Amino acid sequence: MSVVHQLSAGWLLDHLSFINKINYQLHQHHEPCCSKNEFTTSVHFESLQMDSLSSSGACAAFIASDPTTKPENGDGGNYEMFTQKFVFRPELFDVTKPYITPAVHKECQQSNEKEDLMNGVKKEISISIIGKKRKRCVVFNQGELDAMEYHTKIRELILDGSLQLIQEGLKSGFLYQLFEKQDKCSKPITLPLDTCNLPELCEMAKHLPSLNEMEHQTLQLVEEDTSVTEQDLFLRVVENNSSFTKVITLMGQKYLLPPKSSFLLSDISCMQPLLNYRKTFDVIVIDPPWQNKSVKRSNRYSYLSPLQIKQIPIPKLAAPNCLLVTWVTNRQKHLRFIKEELYPSWSVEVVAEWHWVKITNSGEFVFPLDSPHKKPYEGLILGRVQEKTALPLRNADVNMLPIPDHKLIVSVPCTLHSHKPPLAGKRGGLQKMTLVLTSS
Repeated sequence: MSVVHQLSAGWLLDHLSFINKINYQLHQHHEPCCSKNEFTTSVHFESLQMDSLSSSGACAAFIASDPTTKPENGDGGNYEMFTQKFVFRPELFDVTKPYITPAVHKECQQSNEKEDLMNGVKKEISISIIGKKRKRCVVFNQGELDAMEYHTKIRELILDGSLQLIQEGLKSGFLYQLFEKQDKCSKPITLPLDTCNLPELCEMAKHLPSLNEMEHQTLQLVEEDTSVTEQDLFLRVVENNSSFTKVITLMGQKYLLPPKSSFLLSDISCMQPLLNYRKTFDVIVIDPPWQNKSVKRSNRYSYLSPLQIKQIPIPKLAAPNCLLVTWVTNRQKHLRFIKEELYPSWSVEVVAEWHWVKITNSGEFVFPLDSPHKKPYEGLILGRVQEKTALPLRNADVNMLPIPDHKLIVSVPCTLHSHKPPLAGKRGGLQKMTLVLTSS
């Protein structure tokens, strides 16, 4: 997980470092240069920034050239191999100040509780909101009251555990006070307007005619294959079994596929190719687009209903004793749905609840901890598949480790929307799958 510090409370992670360790390298073969001019041209190209190489400018900020010459062809000649190394844009993790400062939060709201929430008899909370001309009384609904009660229960865990990890980060220099990095004050980050087109592609895939099982066969990317089109990638699992990164182009945008990885480009209603893949997974991570008020108002993206989420064929994809991890918002309705409906329907037992705490580079919460609107944390519900099958564990030497409860993952968030921190560990022999569920 690119752990910077580990304490009993949890982990302080370096998300950027984790991405850059994935080995985003392209290897290209070239004939020997006939003149110095040809080599100079190649080096000049390698020094260019490659923001256009990824959706939303996330990957591939700089490329380094590493030309080597090796004997290869049957004529006894040599070829030159150029290695292009891609790294994530570091400015996308440059969160130097909170999104809302505690001072502004305090000035904008004064809370006056009329009854004791913990006694369970509270029906309303009056809040005096400082405005220019008037004050108004806000009555919270039951869902908001449930969220406040939940926050009260976990507040001490979040605060104490985060502060311990933040102190370690400040001591080691991974986190820093703002005055120590004055040179980091730069222009605001501007993201490209042509953001990721994957939702549109998934929507397009949903309307394609059904394919038979033979047409669902896996597509393996080969060396320098430039003939692959969007239609070739729809409704089939695409694999990169090589030790190097591959580049694929979708709707004019280029994407990096890491080594030893695979993906399915499809709508959630068309997951048969994944079932035809005939593989099961030891770890499955799900990140659904949950319904909430801001999404409804802004119409930024569509969301999945509880029924749609329940239809994901987890029982057919999960290996025996599979660990299932689901990202969830702080809305109590969603938390109860996972614990009381979703996991039981998949024969999954809840084993732990963790929290991701989002901080700035200087160790401040990105939102005030007690903000009634947005919290600086969100949850992960971890469960273990209980249904027994005749299939053995993928690696008999891998023992099931107990999953600790109430752990914190503390990290600086990426400024791109909904980019979650890494959960991958160093254990080998496990098949891992991440379901990033998007709706167009």
